Amino acid sequence: MSLAISTAAVHTSRQPDTAIYRATIPAGEPWLMEVKAGQTLRILDLEGNQAVDTLFYSVANPKERYDVQRTLRRQNSVYLSTGSVLYSNLGKPMLTIVADTCGRHDTLGGACAQESNTVRYALEKRYMHSCRDNYLRACVHDGRLGKGDIGPNINFFMNVPVTADGGLTFADGISAPGKYVDLRAEMDVIVLISNCPQLNNPCNAYNPTPAELLVWN
Repeated sequence: MSLAISTAAVHTSRQPDTAIYRATIPAGEPWLMEVKAGQTLRILDLEGNQAVDTLFYSVANPKERYDVQRTLRRQNSVYLSTGSVLYSNLGKPMLTIVADTCGRHDTLGGACAQESNTVRYALEKRYMHSCRDNYLRACVHDGRLGKGDIGPNINFFMNVPVTADGGLTFADGISAPGKYVDLRAEMDVIVLISNCPQLNNPCNAYNPTPAELLVWN
C-alpha cells in the first residue's frame, strides 16, 4: 500500500454565501447532522491544525458505516485526499473527496479516548474530555446510534505520519487557517463529528479551536 499521495491543493468555485447550511462547531464539541445524496459537505479548519474526527453512517441503515479497511485497500493509499472514495462496511461508496486544500488526511490514528489518554500520557489524564466522549454524547441525543456503532474514524486535517517500520507518529499539523475539504455524498449519510478536544499531542497545536461546516445542493 502506497504512502505517497499528491499534496497539491485542489480548490473549488463554491462560495459560502450560496451554501444551504452553515454552522460553527465550537472547540472540543460534538456535532451530528444529515447530508443528502448529491449534496457537498465542506469541513473548514478555521484557525489551523484543528483535528476534526469524523464518522459516517447510512441514513437508511445506520449499521452501514464508514470502513477504513475497504477505503484504504481500494485506493491503495494510507492517506485521504482529492479523489478518495470513502466506502462503507458493505462495500458501497458513501462519499467522495472532490476538493481538498490541506493535501492529506489521516484515517489510521483513531479517536482519543479515556483509555488512550491513560496509555499515551498518564493515569491522571484518564478523565480528560475525549473524542469518544463526544461521539457518545451526540449519539445519546440523536437516538439512532449507540456505543457499539463507534468505530475507526477519519481525522480531517490531522497529521499522523507512518514510519518506515509501519508505526504511527503524531506530528505537528500540516493544515492552516481557512483550509478545507469538500465531500460529495454518494448516499444519504449521517455525519458524526468530534471537533477534537485533545490537549496532549500536537494534532491541535495543543489548542482546540472551532471548525465550520457548510453544505451545498
